[in-house]
Amino acid sequence: MWALDDGATPADVRAAHELCREGEHAEGQVDRRIGAFYAELTAQYSDKEPVADSPWTDAPLHVAPDHVMMCLSESCADAVLEAIERLAGENNLMLLDLQDGSVYPPPSRVASSQ
Repeated sequence: MWALDDGATPADVRAAHELCREGEHAEGQVDRRIGAFYAELTAQYSDKEPVADSPWTDAPLHVAPDHVMMCLSESCADAVLEAIERLAGENNLMLLDLQDGSVYPPPSRVASSQ
C-alpha cells in the first residue's frame, strides 16, 4: 500500500517499490494516510500476536513513511481483502500487487474518474 502524490501513476508506485528494495527509503514521519490505514487495519486484524487464523504470513507488518507491506496467507479470508481495499480508498492509497506487478488506484479515484 503506497501513499504517493495525487498524480502518481502505476510506474511511480513500481519505481518507489524498487527504490525500497534497493534500500532507499523515504525519510520523515509516517504519512498520515499510511498511519490511519495501518491503525484501522490492525485494529481488525492484529499483526502483533500470532493467531491461528491470522491473514499475515509475516508480522508485524512493515510500515515505512510512504508505504505498508503486507504478506497475506494463502487462506486469507475475502473479508480481509475487502477491508484492505476499503481502507485504501478511504485513505487515498495505491495498492501494488507484488505477485503480478499490478497497481490499483484507490477505489475513490476510480469512481471519481467514471
